Amino acid sequence: MRIVFTGGSGKAGKHAIPYLLSQGHKVLNLDLVPLDNPDVYTLKTDLTDSGQVFNAFTSHFNMSEYSLPHPPPLPDAVVHFAAYARNLLVPDSEMFASNVKQTYNVIEAACKLGIKKVIIASSETVYGVCFTQGESDYHSFPLEEDYDCDPEDSYATSKLCGERIARSFARRFKGTDIFAFRIGNVIEPHEYALNFPKYLADPPSRKRNAWSYIDARDLGKLCHCAFNTNGLGFQVFNATNNTITLREKTKDFLQKESPNVKITRDLEDYEAPLTNIKARKLLGFEEEHNWRDYVKED
Repeated sequence: MRIVFTGGSGKAGKHAIPYLLSQGHKVLNLDLVPLDNPDVYTLKTDLTDSGQVFNAFTSHFNMSEYSLPHPPPLPDAVVHFAAYARNLLVPDSEMFASNVKQTYNVIEAACKLGIKKVIIASSETVYGVCFTQGESDYHSFPLEEDYDCDPEDSYATSKLCGERIARSFARRFKGTDIFAFRIGNVIEPHEYALNFPKYLADPPSRKRNAWSYIDARDLGKLCHCAFNTNGLGFQVFNATNNTITLREKTKDFLQKESPNVKITRDLEDYEAPLTNIKARKLLGFEEEHNWRDYVKED
């Protein structure tokens, strides 16, 4: 497939894109900084400018495509990961306005050009604890996609706005799949050795990430699974790996750490509290990078 990937030079994209290339996809990266990958062209694009987005979506993917006998076809899919990735990078008002406008422009251009598959990056933060002020509890476990999301911070609210934009356009443009990935804490390959010993030693430190994570390479695989799943319209998927970032069984830990939070169903022994069961069932996602394969027992 021909894939336009926004924000591909970032922490997640620089690992997700190589996975997509390994599956035979062609990728054009839209970003403000180049991706250090000789197989992917980066087109510098301001996604807050609707005209630039429409133009970029109809662009060549690299200089060699000028040798084709006809202009190249439209992309088959768009992956929108570009954004201010958290609070306190710029003032909240700028972050919110930019994130929402970028998402609107990307989805509008894709739908009006007839691109039938769009994936947008939502966030674990919509569950309301990651960027809460002070201490806060989740409403219930596991965190599933029908959870009553009530975040108090501007970043998470910008992501919920993106989900609503996606739902609106999917209703208007029948036959278009728009999937919002609520992406967990992204882990790059080198971060297992660097960070996981600290996570294991201090479990409370992982509460804001719901003791869950997504390997950046598996995030690419999840995108690939989404490309091959059609006819679902608008959907929200938690984008996480399968298991909790602890060696203790999930139910035992949650009952001890969050005794006042209801557990609403039976849990797999080591199921991530930010569960990916919906993605496994509907998209056929199977993780390749379980943290236990990279972190030795004490």
